Amino acid sequence: MFVASDTVNEYKSEDEAIHVIERRCKLDIDAPRLLKKKNSLNRRERTLHIEAYNETFSNRVIINEHCSYTVHPDNEDWTCFEQSASLDIKSFFGFESTVEKIAMKQYTSNIKKGKEIIEYYLKQMEEEGITFVPRWTPPVACKSESSTCHPRRPVSPAINIPESATKEGLSSKEILNTSSSPSEPTAGTPDDKLDADYIKRYLGDLTPMQESCLIRLRQWLQETHKGKIPKDEHILRFLRARDFNIDKAREILCQSLTWRKQHQVDYILDTWNPPQVLQDFYAGGWHHHDKDGRPLYVLRLGQMDTKGLVRALGEEALLRYVLSINEEGLRRCEENTKVFGRPISSWTCLVDLEGLNMRHLWRPGVKALLRIIEVVEANYPETLGRLLILRAPRVFPVLWTLVSPFIDDNTRKKFLIYAGNDYQGPGGLLDYIDKEIIPDFLGGECMCEVPEGGLVPKSLYRTAEELENEDIKLWTETIYQSASVFKGAPHEVLIQIVDASSVITWDFDVCKGDIVFNIFHSKRAPQPPKKDSLGAHSITSPGGNNVQLIDKVWQLGRDYSMVESPLICKEGESVQGSHVTRWPGFYILQWKFHSMPACATTNLPRVDDVLASLQVSSHKCKVMYYTEVIGSEDFRGSMTSLESSHSGFSQLSAATTSSSQSHSSSMISR
Repeated sequence: MFVASDTVNEYKSEDEAIHVIERRCKLDIDAPRLLKKKNSLNRRERTLHIEAYNETFSNRVIINEHCSYTVHPDNEDWTCFEQSASLDIKSFFGFESTVEKIAMKQYTSNIKKGKEIIEYYLKQMEEEGITFVPRWTPPVACKSESSTCHPRRPVSPAINIPESATKEGLSSKEILNTSSSPSEPTAGTPDDKLDADYIKRYLGDLTPMQESCLIRLRQWLQETHKGKIPKDEHILRFLRARDFNIDKAREILCQSLTWRKQHQVDYILDTWNPPQVLQDFYAGGWHHHDKDGRPLYVLRLGQMDTKGLVRALGEEALLRYVLSINEEGLRRCEENTKVFGRPISSWTCLVDLEGLNMRHLWRPGVKALLRIIEVVEANYPETLGRLLILRAPRVFPVLWTLVSPFIDDNTRKKFLIYAGNDYQGPGGLLDYIDKEIIPDFLGGECMCEVPEGGLVPKSLYRTAEELENEDIKLWTETIYQSASVFKGAPHEVLIQIVDASSVITWDFDVCKGDIVFNIFHSKRAPQPPKKDSLGAHSITSPGGNNVQLIDKVWQLGRDYSMVESPLICKEGESVQGSHVTRWPGFYILQWKFHSMPACATTNLPRVDDVLASLQVSSHKCKVMYYTEVIGSEDFRGSMTSLESSHSGFSQLSAATTSSSQSHSSSMISR
């Protein structure tokens, strides 16, 4: 967790009784990552006070923590420890409840980890023979009734701090004096060079060129992306997926980060509970690890009723469940890296096809499978270490012909396919999995807790209308809204302002195409919004709407006025900004088509291109947006309060540009 710190201020009294250090610390956590910490040690009073507060987003989130170590009033050989913390979330882009949950979870785990760290080092000191640390005495302590002067007590022997502890970011003073900086293996390293031990422990063998690519891509993200920076292991996966071509890796990584933000994938394990149908009938689950230490996922595809699951849940629920499996896989890789003491960045998947037949080739089920493969390939590259396909039946070549074009060449090389009972012979399962953990349904002795699947009762099936509504509900289960923008059909949002000097804030990503962003003001309300059915554009888009508010007979300057200069936003950019309103009335935020959308290049065919290529318009843009109105008294720091954190990423430029006026601010990052 603790990445680095800089000493801001330090004070020592002449008799060395009082020692105060102020540090600016950098943490690798989901919560605000820059904080200031003040340690005040008073050897004369035998007290240690530690104060910490955040710098990152300090105008939106206020975090204070105080720890104190004092002498117990009843026994001076005992130490009292008190710890208190407060969290005040003023505003956080609509993620207030999510941030609160993360903070509580993080704080609880920190307290537990702090106790472990103290106990660990106390035990180590005992093993080194240090069972007593003499109390501080003044340099010259003379008693008035006696001329005898007591010499200064000797300093306790030096303590050998393990190298692993220093790599985790704890200084020797912090190890002895505080538990306020719980430590996990560091996820950050110096900007100019990676530590050799860090590479060996967490990343694996890297050539100087590969190390350089990782550092350059990480620095680019730190300069342009104000959101959560991916860990080195995750950045490295995208580099490996593109053979360390930094431009190609940056392109797919930025697209993935935008996708993760849109669907709040970082929080899926904490905020989403799979439906009971999935828990009962999805025949897959985690099962120990393989011989290389990779987490092992077992999928009994032949026993799974794919048609029943799609009919009962729809595509979106299945996709979200697969995403949660992948997120859990990333978490297990980190855990196994700690357990085995070597980098483990991928998992092994064992797929049992016993029972696979023609019903598994049901077209909507295959379509769902292809879409899932496409999403996983784009956002979780190089996470599959090995795929063991067992008991492949005669129908398997048909399924493989449909699926294989959507799987990357590097991934296909990791597939091992066994027909019948071939997996029991030489070169079979025993080469990759210890005998003790081979599942019982494959002839092993280990009881596997993976659900057996079976047919989903038809009573659980949903109608097409119900599934469509459920898909939309899942798609929009985010504070962000998705909207489609067409040539000649902008998307517009109406905001009514009662009190002048209110602040309209916005945060949007341009997911596809180039758009022009405008803000208008009108004294009269527009007519009820006209929702484009999208029929004219031959598009069906779950969660992507198109609303037009400005009547075609309205004239600019007479019926409504422009309060902001138009802002051109390119595909992949993310924009945050604000406007302080001068007048009450009706404000209209407009996203308007600008030019032909850029065509994304990829080595793999897209599912939509294969299954629905005729449905996609070449004159379509897509934006994901969030708006909020804040009272001026709550908008601290006026235009700069948003700490404009552009998390959009265009591989073309690392520059950040801004357009600001006296009453507004808007920033873009590429």
